[in-house]
Formats: sequence, C-alpha cells, structure tokens
Amino acid sequence: MKQYIIRRLLQMIPTLIGISIIIFAISALVPGDYITAQDNPNMTREKAEQLRHIYGLDQPVAQRYFTWAGNMIKGNMGDSLVHKEPVTKVMNNYVWNSVIIAFFSLALSWLIAIFAGVFSAKYKYSFFDKIVTLLIFLCMSLPSFFVGLMLIKVFALQLKLFPIAGMTTAGLNAEGWAYIKDVLRHSILPIIVLTMLSTGSLTRYFRTSMLEVIHMDYIRTARAKGLHERVVIFKHALRNAMLPAITLLGFELPALFGGAIILEKVFIWPGVGQVYLESINMRDYPFMLGFTVFLAMLTLLGNLLSDVLYGIADPRIRLK
Repeated sequence: MKQYIIRRLLQMIPTLIGISIIIFAISALVPGDYITAQDNPNMTREKAEQLRHIYGLDQPVAQRYFTWAGNMIKGNMGDSLVHKEPVTKVMNNYVWNSVIIAFFSLALSWLIAIFAGVFSAKYKYSFFDKIVTLLIFLCMSLPSFFVGLMLIKVFALQLKLFPIAGMTTAGLNAEGWAYIKDVLRHSILPIIVLTMLSTGSLTRYFRTSMLEVIHMDYIRTARAKGLHERVVIFKHALRNAMLPAITLLGFELPALFGGAIILEKVFIWPGVGQVYLESINMRDYPFMLGFTVFLAMLTLLGNLLSDVLYGIADPRIRLK
C-alpha cells in the first residue's frame, strides 16, 4: 500500500505539469488582459503599456509560463491583480465560506440518498419507489438558480423565515455563538438547494447498486437463516452496495473547495466561486491559474483517496 501511494503521488507530477500547460495556454488564447478588462475610458495607450510592463503581461507566453510555473513550485501563486493580495490569502479568505455550505449539503445529500436508495430498491415498483423516482428526476432537471429564487420568494420574502441573501446580518457585528447561529441561519437556503441538486443522482446510484446486491446468493442465504430483514438490508446488503460509492466520495473533495458559482451569485454568498468567476471576467490570471491548479490537485488527490479506500474496504482488491 505504501509503495502504491508513493508511486501514484509521483505519477501526479507529470499530470500536473500537463494540466498547468493546458490551462496557461487556454488563458493566453483568451482575447484581452487585465488592463483591457477594466474598460477605463481615461486609460491612455502609454499608461496601458506601462501597466502591462509592470504586471509582466508584455512578455512572451513561454517566458510568462516558466516564470509562473517556477513560482508555483516554490509555493508562490503570485498576487491577485484584482484584490492586490497574495492568491493564497484571497483563497483562504473565501474558500472556507464555500466549504460551509458544501460540507453540510454533502453530508445531507449522502444521508438522504442512502436511505432513499435502500428503501426504493427494497420496495421496487411500489408507490414509495415511484414517488422517489419522480423526486429524483425533479431534482436533477431543475436548474439551481430557479430553485434558489423560488426558495427566496417563498421562505424569505413571503414567509420571512430565513434571510434573503448574504452570509451575515448587516450591522449585527455578532461574535461567538451568536455569529455562528447567524451564519447557519443564512446558509440554510443555499444548503437546501445544493442538497436537492446532488441528492437525485446519488439516490439513483444507490438504488441501482442495492438492486444488484439484494438479488445475490448470500442475501438469500442470510434470509434463509432467519435473520431479521433490517439486519439483512443494512448489515449485509448495504455494506457491499456502498463499495462502488467509495469512488464517488473521493471526487467530492474538489467539490468541497470549488464553490458553487451560480448558487453563490443567487444568494450573494461570499464564497470562492464568485471570486473565481470575477477573476475570469477581469482576466486576473494569477488567481484564475492558481485556483484552477489547486482544484486539479484536489481532483487527483481525491482519485487517489478513492482507490486507497476501495482497497481498504474490499480485501479482494489488490493495489498493484
């Protein structure tokens, strides 16, 4: 196992190099730069050229790549052109806001999907199964901005149960538990929307996996021994049905830190998704490239984590 992990980590190096080349080449092909994106009518041509020289935007693409890649190897992602701060500091300021709603929605969606998928498979073609199937396709078909705006209209504007948008109440300046309660109250609607969007596909996955498992011979044997149906389903069937889902769990890692761009825009949530979208619009290359590489690293680590957990959970799997 140790040798396998070391070998996979070494294999990530050329993969990351390839990813860095591709994303840098794509960013270089995008028309315009940070100077033109500001759309300042008072900007003279001489001033624009001077700023490009200061930011290093007038250098050849290859030279800019090697300069940026060399700094990345040293752990220096550069300074954000928009925020005038180091990229790592900007990420640290906003990424944890995105983690709040992503973590709770991840936990809720997996919990709901497991129970809904198990009972939907156990009572296949029943009324409950049909209702679950209907809700699944409903959650998968509705766009996030539509669901978010509907929840805001009903629960925030009409019923006034939750705040309309934002992360904290303006002018409250709460601290300690009062601050935590205020943030959680503002995060309920975004969490509900994210949970709805991700629960549908997960439930279908668990339902399909459970349908394959509950018809296997060892499940029939467990029932023939007189075991309680709850023990058969949750101890024997679900345990094996969860094995393929481990691969999905690893890919949730970049989703935790990636932010939900559209959802954060709807609820005016100060997450990293909005900052990432702003960096693309404003051609903030240091942040855009640095955060993209960060997500690529999380994706590769999540893939490795899935393989390792699968090998641990299933002794039949040998990591070679």
